[in-house]
Amino acid sequence: MIEIPSDLHPDLVPLAFLLGNWEGAGVYDFPGTEKCNFGQEVTFTHDGRDFLEYVSHSWVLDGDGKKVRPLETESGYWRIGEDRKVEIVMIRDQGVVEVWYGELAEGKPQIDVVTDAVARTAASGPYSGGKRLYGYVKSDLMWVGEKATPDVPLRPYMSAHLKKVVDPREWAKDLKDLPDDGIAFFR
Repeated sequence: MIEIPSDLHPDLVPLAFLLGNWEGAGVYDFPGTEKCNFGQEVTFTHDGRDFLEYVSHSWVLDGDGKKVRPLETESGYWRIGEDRKVEIVMIRDQGVVEVWYGELAEGKPQIDVVTDAVARTAASGPYSGGKRLYGYVKSDLMWVGEKATPDVPLRPYMSAHLKKVVDPREWAKDLKDLPDDGIAFFR
């Protein structure tokens, strides 16, 4: 179920499905790098203004699903304008800043975006642009990213399946008049 916070900026209602904390795993595969499984934590928050704040941390997983090392960290701001147009400003820990444009699909929670501008520091690796698809499917957040470099044409390189993380404090605040010992509840 998608909840729309009462203090959410009205322009952001179409993006409300993104709000919250998400965790999951995916696959990373790009020529010239090691193919791996990765874990990911994503957070979309708002403070009442006309944007969502986005933070993503991902890390390489070993064969047992344990964290090995950081993979990527990115943060940014998502906006939606007229005609369901989405714009994102994002910065990555590898020294890349991106501006993304795209749109929210009509009648379904799916977002397609593509880079419009890329700026890189001298220390960053080769990168010339990307494309992403985000979708809310059966209460899960799924996404696939494509990447291009001067030597590699645009191709899929990361995808993940994320589940919403529920903080028990959120649903417990709605429970009223629970017995102190917890046992009386079941009698």
